[in-house]
Amino acid sequence: MRLRGFCSAPHCSPTYNRRKALMKKVHPDYIKKIIAAEHHDPFSVLGMHEAESGGKRALVVRAFLPEADKAFVVAGGQPPEEIPMSKIHDSGLFECLIKNKSTFFPYTIRTIASSGSTKILHDPYCLPPVLSDYDLHLFAEGNHHKIYEKLGAHAMVHAGVAGVLFAVWAPNALRVSVVGNFNDWDGRCHTMRVRGSFGIWELFVPELAEGEFYKYEIKARDGSLITKADPYAFYSETRPKTASIVYAVDTHSWKDGKWIARRDRSDPLKQPISVYEVHLGSWMRVPEEDNRFLTYRELAPKLIAYVEEMGYTHIEFMPVLAHPYDASWGYQVTGYFSPTPRFGPPEDLMYLIDRCHQHGIGVILDWVPAHFPKDAHALAQFDGSFLYEHADTRKGEHREWGTLVFNYGRNEVRNFLISSALFWLDTYHFDGLRVDAVASMLYLDYSREPGEWVPNQFGGNENLEAIAFLKKLNEIVYRYFPGTLMIAEESTAWQGVSRPTWLGGLGFGLKWNMGWMHDTLEYFSKEPVHRKYHHHNLTFSLLYAFYENFILPFSHDEVVHGKGSLLGKMPGDVWQKFANQRLLFGYMFCHPGKKHLFMGNDIGQWSEWDHNASLDWHLLAYAPHRSLQRFVRDLNHLYRAEPALYEIDFQHSGFEWIDFHDADAGIISFIRKAHDPWDFVVVACNFTPVPRLDYRIGVPLPAFYRELLNSDSAHYGGSNRGNSGGAQADAIPWSGKPCSITVVLPPLSILIFKPEF
Repeated sequence: MRLRGFCSAPHCSPTYNRRKALMKKVHPDYIKKIIAAEHHDPFSVLGMHEAESGGKRALVVRAFLPEADKAFVVAGGQPPEEIPMSKIHDSGLFECLIKNKSTFFPYTIRTIASSGSTKILHDPYCLPPVLSDYDLHLFAEGNHHKIYEKLGAHAMVHAGVAGVLFAVWAPNALRVSVVGNFNDWDGRCHTMRVRGSFGIWELFVPELAEGEFYKYEIKARDGSLITKADPYAFYSETRPKTASIVYAVDTHSWKDGKWIARRDRSDPLKQPISVYEVHLGSWMRVPEEDNRFLTYRELAPKLIAYVEEMGYTHIEFMPVLAHPYDASWGYQVTGYFSPTPRFGPPEDLMYLIDRCHQHGIGVILDWVPAHFPKDAHALAQFDGSFLYEHADTRKGEHREWGTLVFNYGRNEVRNFLISSALFWLDTYHFDGLRVDAVASMLYLDYSREPGEWVPNQFGGNENLEAIAFLKKLNEIVYRYFPGTLMIAEESTAWQGVSRPTWLGGLGFGLKWNMGWMHDTLEYFSKEPVHRKYHHHNLTFSLLYAFYENFILPFSHDEVVHGKGSLLGKMPGDVWQKFANQRLLFGYMFCHPGKKHLFMGNDIGQWSEWDHNASLDWHLLAYAPHRSLQRFVRDLNHLYRAEPALYEIDFQHSGFEWIDFHDADAGIISFIRKAHDPWDFVVVACNFTPVPRLDYRIGVPLPAFYRELLNSDSAHYGGSNRGNSGGAQADAIPWSGKPCSITVVLPPLSILIFKPEF
């Protein structure tokens, strides 16, 4: 018998598989390598091949079947023909020489185990490759934007056979196998084919379907065996288990078409945006059932009803990507295409988002492309080499967080991250991404001491590769999804974060205003008697407010790690603390910029946020907490109803100071404007506990100025001082304005007035 080449079946591509005759029979070394799962090209030995027998063309079929005692090649036809296979190695390598056939034909293999059980198998090594050369080329150059449709695990019908395609990038591996329950996690059974020099391994495994648990067994260059979860898996086991799960993510019947169409036609920067930041594991729990999480489907009616009543426009989920460690809050991601199974399967997350959209609520995902954890089953040294991360720890490690930094200079890594971003927007219909820890990406010396970082090619500390990645990321996201939001959590003075890339910016839609947050909390933490010495903390933000498209955050970061709660930061007795917090929220909603508030802040939680417990919903049994919640609700609805508070957030023309000099009295006043020149509101804040009677405020037009909101109302738990519904403007110039109103400014309060013509 002499091999003349190989091909697998009549439906494969002969030109792809043809090889010249090399040997009379399979070489013993090849047998050893197949059995040891060390052969670099198992398709050259296993499957159906051309051969010669007695000078005539023949066929040979080989299969590695370690569980089988006997095996038969079953040829199609009526009746089907069974050809016995010989066991040429005790480990389970079978071979069958077919002398009476010279043309490839479809076949199956029937096995009989020592127990007598029988199986009919399709041979994965008789099938052609699935991925096209074009797919591989696009991925290698970093431009396969939806590579998640190719890599990973995909149930499909290939060459007329139902099964699952597995494909993974592991360019430095000596061998990659798919292992799972279906082969008793035996890496010898389903070794994969490598596709040329692209470093992608693939194997179509017949008979498999959704729900299969699997991993990749990888033989590294040093000979070690490592087992990894699939970087492109759509679903995974619940911690502490780490296997990937075959799952189809295209089965949900979406009902949010109107929302998506309206979103894609709109400019979100000109709309009201009030984000409610949620950690799904601690928003609400079920104490009667061992304090368990609510599922995605249980969350849907409760969370949507709350957000709808409170008037928030968006929910932001802290990372719901798969992560092994609860205390990381989701920021140490191991599954960039897999939602955490803690709250249910992917279909249920889609249901939650779909229901949000049907109720007019946008959903933003916290997304983490800055770093990833060192967990052995995940991305770290994926194929035994520094693949997703840098080899040099001065570039590739965040010691402060104990995590690794992505190598943004590698095409395939950029492709991985960009396709992850698109995946969540496309497959799960998220309305935007809040990109975490952008500052750590921009600077090579971020949180590093001298000698712990490597300058760029020009000697600077800018991470040029990460900058290029972020620009490309934003360009591609907005190309595919123009109505979505890309939000940067960037804590430095880097210029142009939210400016277009064609103007030299990074291309984000919004940037967190961390400076405003820090200065504002610094001011509010002071006793009112001392605030006049810190008045600049209130006014400084307006010097730079329009250089970026800012969102004003009071996030989870401000209520953890010993920082206490937001309410706890407020000075004074209990009444003053609640008055200060109402004033703080009112000031935020009237300041230029979109809004972001972490859960629990709107009910006046006393304790620091605990990811292991539910919010303190029981506090709403007490009047001060109910009143604060009512104030935030009314503030949200007023914000959404008044274009002056949101239409011109990012231009000087939307804001005008009336008076910011009265530091001694702790008072500021300003105007917020809409595009309609007749549509504006007047805002006055008293940051002291001293009521100011007959306080004169300049206004631009003669009119009756109706009091839209008074944070000191008894309705909100205040002292109920006010202006009997408003004030009539006098023709008395004041603060550079032609008219003025005389009002009562209650203690620790914010008042909003609107002219009635």
